[in-house]
Amino acid sequence: MNKTSLDDSPRGKQLEAFNRLLDVMDDLRAKCPWDRKQTVESLRHLTIEETYELSDAILRADMQEIKKELGDVMLHLIFYAKIASEQNAFDIADVLNAQCDKLIFRHPHIYGDTKADTEEEVKQNWEKLKLKEGNKSVLGGVPSSLPALVKAMRIQEKARGAGFDWDDKSQVWEKVQEELNEFEAEFNVADTGTVDQEKASAEFGDLLFSLINFARFADINPEEALERTNLKFIDRFQYLETEAAKDGKKLQDMTLPEMDVYWNKSKKR
Repeated sequence: MNKTSLDDSPRGKQLEAFNRLLDVMDDLRAKCPWDRKQTVESLRHLTIEETYELSDAILRADMQEIKKELGDVMLHLIFYAKIASEQNAFDIADVLNAQCDKLIFRHPHIYGDTKADTEEEVKQNWEKLKLKEGNKSVLGGVPSSLPALVKAMRIQEKARGAGFDWDDKSQVWEKVQEELNEFEAEFNVADTGTVDQEKASAEFGDLLFSLINFARFADINPEEALERTNLKFIDRFQYLETEAAKDGKKLQDMTLPEMDVYWNKSKKR
C-alpha cells in the first residue's frame, strides 16, 4: 500500500509554505534597505495596525481579507523572531517550542490527569496554572496598553476565573441600575447648578464597567458590539451626506429635522 509522503500531505504543504516564508524573510532582511533597517520597536505600531485590520476583516466576515491579514500578521511574527535571532536572543523555533510547552502545561486535562469537563473549569485551572508560572496576581497578565474597553473585559474574565464574580446576570443588571443612578445624581445640576467633572467622570467609568460586565453575562462581546454600531452609524451618516448632496443640500446649511428625514430613510434601507 502506497503512503502519501509528508511533502504531499496537507501538513507537508503547510510546513513547506512556512519554510518558504522563513526564506523570504532571510532575503528581505539581507537585501532590502527598508527591511534591514527595522527593529522590534519600529515594527510595534505597524503590528498593532495589522492586528486591527485583521479584526476589521473578521467583523466583516470576509474570509479572503482574513486570509490576507493573517499573512500580514504572520510576517510580523516571523520578522520579530528574525531580528531576535540576529541578536542571539532566540529564534522562531524557540518561540514555537516555548508556546507548545506552555499549552501542554496549561492543559493538564488533555496532557495530564486533571479533570475539567466544562469551559468554566478549564478557565479556572488556566488562571491557577498561570499563578504557578510566576504571576503574582490573577490580573498581572492584562497588558497595561490595552484599550480601556478591552482591558475591562479581560479584567472581568480573569477575576471570574479566580471565582470572583456575580452569581447571575440579574445581580449584574441591578449593579448597572445602581451605577446609572449614581451617575445621574452626580451629573444632575438642578440642585447645585455645578457639576464636579472628576466625580462625574468616575461615576461614568463605573457605569461603563458595569455595562461591560452585564454584556459578559449576556454573552455579548462589548468591543464587537460597539464596533458594529460604529460601522452602522458611519454607513447611515454617509447615506445622509450622499442623498442630501444629490438634492443639492449641504449638511452645514440643514436643520436637524431636515437631516432626520434622510437619517430615517437610511434606517429603512
